[in-house]
Amino acid sequence: MNHKGLGLVLVLIIAVAVAFAGCTSSEETPAPAQGDVPETTIFIVGIDGEYPPYSYIDSEGNPQGFDVESVRWIAENQGFEVKIQPMAWDGIIPALVNGKIDMVYSGLTITDERKEKVNFSIPYWVVNQSVAVQEDSGYTLDDFKNGTLVIGAQRGTTGQMWVEKNLIETGLMSKDNLKTYDNFPLVAEDLKNGRLDAAIYDKPPMLDAIAGKPIVIVGEINTGEEYGVAIRKGDVDLLNSMNEGITTLMADPYWEELKIKYEMAE
Repeated sequence: MNHKGLGLVLVLIIAVAVAFAGCTSSEETPAPAQGDVPETTIFIVGIDGEYPPYSYIDSEGNPQGFDVESVRWIAENQGFEVKIQPMAWDGIIPALVNGKIDMVYSGLTITDERKEKVNFSIPYWVVNQSVAVQEDSGYTLDDFKNGTLVIGAQRGTTGQMWVEKNLIETGLMSKDNLKTYDNFPLVAEDLKNGRLDAAIYDKPPMLDAIAGKPIVIVGEINTGEEYGVAIRKGDVDLLNSMNEGITTLMADPYWEELKIKYEMAE
């Protein structure tokens, strides 16, 4: 055999050996197939960024609050992740319906009107509406209910809805005497400056907004509103997960810790 033939045989032997070695290695340590590692689902949660103690943006730009911490706990419990998205309140339901967010978890009252557009979780909190005036105005809750005052409310809230249903539609108050705003801190500022006679809002965030201002709460309207998480119609699995998560959270010691932390303990 000449040198060229011997060299060719050696090359073929080495190639076959390498091929068999590769096959053996492949069988022992198979490469992971695409999709073997499941991706964690991320749901976008719409909130009102100026609604303490339920949801707000802190001085460093981070979402905080009773509802924010609740949904994060539920997400970990149920095996998904959440991204918190502050939004204009009067557009938050349309954003959910149109798929820009996946749920609203931010002190949202369950109403028949809203249930026509979205589904709601089980209730997790109950509140009443509170009425505030300037501390030296002399106005009373009766003045408010009589429709004789200029009233401020955040747009899209149940406070606005209460005034429209009980004062404007009944003829007690002109619709021009209801002033609506993008958020309640703007309402509180105009009340402080005398541009409004009264304001209506859920009590816990009302207390935060009027702190340090010459404004007092003169009474509550017993609306018995139930807060729930709004979820797009058809997202049944997410609704079931949230119901299970809320039930589990409310039975966990962390629920009481949150109430104490945000001064919501009963």
